[in-house]
Amino acid sequence: MSSTVFRRAFLALSVAAALSGCAELARLGGVATAPDLYALSPKSTFDTDLPQVDAQIVIEEPSADASVNTDRIAIKPNPLQVKYFAGARWVDRAPLVVQRLLVESFENTGRVGAVSQSSVGLRNDFTVVSDLREFQGELLNSESSDATATAPEAQRVLARVRLNVKLIQEPQGIIIGSRSFPGSVEADEPGMLSVARAFDDALGAAMRDAVEWSIRAIDEAEERRGGYRY
Repeated sequence: MSSTVFRRAFLALSVAAALSGCAELARLGGVATAPDLYALSPKSTFDTDLPQVDAQIVIEEPSADASVNTDRIAIKPNPLQVKYFAGARWVDRAPLVVQRLLVESFENTGRVGAVSQSSVGLRNDFTVVSDLREFQGELLNSESSDATATAPEAQRVLARVRLNVKLIQEPQGIIIGSRSFPGSVEADEPGMLSVARAFDDALGAAMRDAVEWSIRAIDEAEERRGGYRY
């Protein structure tokens, strides 16, 4: 092979390698583009007539099906289909987000002895077991199953939440109460931030009702078994 042919072949291979490298960098750049993360808030305002109980409470991680047990933000364009908002995530899996917010919400009442998301180091008197049955947006003006979740600004979105809660008295493991707590709020303006605010309000309504119901049920259970009350 002549030196000229060799140089041409070497140059062609170099260009091909460079183009391949650029394509790989572009691909990696796309992968590295982080989604927008959205955090929700605990409840901090409750009925002023809530009883005060000397009880230690453990909040278990809510159970959820696969469509909800993820950090992706679910949207249902119709009752039979689940999609996800593009480029948006919760800060953690939805059940873990709800568990931590329930713990904070119980703490914010100032009406319980102690609350934790783990029984390690805590002699719990009651356990809150929940099922996150609904935690998705719903398209209100969808006319077909082809509606997508890539453009929430083009649709009216309703955030829908439903917590099914069981209150268990320990150490007997007796279920002393069970109730469902729904919440639904329509996003008031276009855009993903408005959708996240609607989720925050819907979850907040469900958590407030669940926390108040749980504290009153605990107070009644403590009274029945002669526990100490303030």
